[in-house]
Amino acid sequence: MTTLLRPALVLFVLLSALTGVVYPLAVTGAAQAVFPAQAAGSLVVRDGKPVGSTLIGQNFQDPKHFWGRPSATAPMPYNAGASSGSNLGPLNPALTDAVKGRIEALRAADPGNTQPVPVDLVTASASGLDPHISPAAARYQAARVARLRGMPADRVEQLIDDHTEGPLWGLVGEPRVNVLALNLALEAAR
Repeated sequence: MTTLLRPALVLFVLLSALTGVVYPLAVTGAAQAVFPAQAAGSLVVRDGKPVGSTLIGQNFQDPKHFWGRPSATAPMPYNAGASSGSNLGPLNPALTDAVKGRIEALRAADPGNTQPVPVDLVTASASGLDPHISPAAARYQAARVARLRGMPADRVEQLIDDHTEGPLWGLVGEPRVNVLALNLALEAAR
């Protein structure tokens, strides 16, 4: 029995050390060497303090800021520890009510805006953490932000243009605007 048990235990310990210690350390070390910013969480630092990440949305509620996609995470929005979608299907009345409520909030924040509301401003992403909105969603909010900040509308539009990222490698995905980067640029443009 010990002739069978001893090699099994040795193999178990070796594989556990290899896959549980050596491999994770090697991958983490390689990531930190090749992609240091991404390995550290893609943090955005202002005045020596982290203010967010380019990969995780934030809950901007002040009408002077651009608002991101709604978050379906609980117990608070953009909770990276609870990343998930709402799992509400298109026929679920709770989803319909949530979208109607979000449209009403957008209309209340900017009553003069009669443009159609971009879908990404009223529906949560699959992860609930999306830090980006479409350029159309940013432009939808531009007049409100410009008016409340006392900025020329064309200056706010230029900031949107400056912070619009194209598709990855020019091929993958859609143009997008990082809401945190845009709001930080607004703060700097005072």
